[in-house]
Amino acid sequence: MSVLSVLAIFVTVAAVASWVNHRFIKLPGTIGLMVIGLLMSLSVLALDAIGWDINEPVTLFLSKIDFGEALMNGMLSFLLFAGAIKIDLNDLLGQKYVVSILATAGVIVTTFLVGSATYAATMAFGLSIPFVYCLVFGALIAPTDPVAVLSILKSAKAPKTLETKIAGESLFNDGVGVVVFLVVAGIAQSTTPVTFGSVAFLFVEEAVGGVVFGLVTGWLTYRMLRSVDDHGVEILLTLALVFGGYTAAAALHLSGPLAIVVAGLFIGNRGRRLGMSEETREHLDAFWELVDETLNAVLFVWIGLEILVLAFKFDYFVAGLIAIPVVLLARLTSVWTTITLLRKKREFTRGAVGILTWGGLRGGISIALALSLQPSEARDLIVSATYVVVVFSILVQGLTIKSLVKRATSGA
Repeated sequence: MSVLSVLAIFVTVAAVASWVNHRFIKLPGTIGLMVIGLLMSLSVLALDAIGWDINEPVTLFLSKIDFGEALMNGMLSFLLFAGAIKIDLNDLLGQKYVVSILATAGVIVTTFLVGSATYAATMAFGLSIPFVYCLVFGALIAPTDPVAVLSILKSAKAPKTLETKIAGESLFNDGVGVVVFLVVAGIAQSTTPVTFGSVAFLFVEEAVGGVVFGLVTGWLTYRMLRSVDDHGVEILLTLALVFGGYTAAAALHLSGPLAIVVAGLFIGNRGRRLGMSEETREHLDAFWELVDETLNAVLFVWIGLEILVLAFKFDYFVAGLIAIPVVLLARLTSVWTTITLLRKKREFTRGAVGILTWGGLRGGISIALALSLQPSEARDLIVSATYVVVVFSILVQGLTIKSLVKRATSGA
């Protein structure tokens, strides 16, 4: 099946699902779409159970599409850029300490906390998985997903400072989380000795190199934007920045997600303010809003459908259930520690610890990273557990974060 045919099917399904959710279900966009995707998957399984042989062709279709490849090397760059250009850099700099600590130390600490707790819990329940693979699970589940977070924040109406903390952290810890995952997964799957020097070099090359590359490409694009006044050309330049920048970063072994976030912040602030006319800004915002909503729709329907191709076993489901409180406790630990360290120097919104903890949603990026692992029994367990955590995160945390924000900020 051609790429065009696959796109046609997914966009059509996402469009119909969006209409059904908006017309009848009325859940927040991303949550409603994932619910519809899950219901479609369960319907296929139910029909197959009563003799309608449709599970095999649907599963065959989904198995031919590499979810991890499509998200990490396709959709993610556009989603990150669309999110980054909306962030006010002044607001983000006002929260720089919280964002930087949670997006770096928070990811690393969460990786080890989740990895260690998962290893102890799985051993207690008789599930054998090497400790290094538990760390791999910790690394891929540590970053909060900007795709899930930013879309749900639109309706949560959190205080501006909290919204900036959550959005800024989720954009940056995605890139850091991918780097940490590459390091830990490389150790787990390597057949040669791994040294501290090689790990440190990889981290610096990916993370620091990605940030510098994003600044350079963002500045070059900004200079080009300033030299023209045509919204068609300028939108095309931002598309080239996302397409070409992400691809070039990957080819240079730099962090594409970090590069695109930094470039997006540069264009969204300096570029929009000094390099564009009002007409161009309106067209640019409308274009990237459309890209963001379309890709979000496709992604969350896809997440719901992915259950059909996962190697689910009861033991794996149990592992996922065990992982839910483990991930939440690790998130609480990193958030509480960060805010406690900074509380003497700055004030925090009432209920900040609870909101930042519960608002740290996991999404498609965690699933994509899990699916990128080499085939093994440990991989099957990790993929299934990751899926359970992501579904809980988006459905339960996503549906309740709005009411949590209202109660916490009102003092009720």
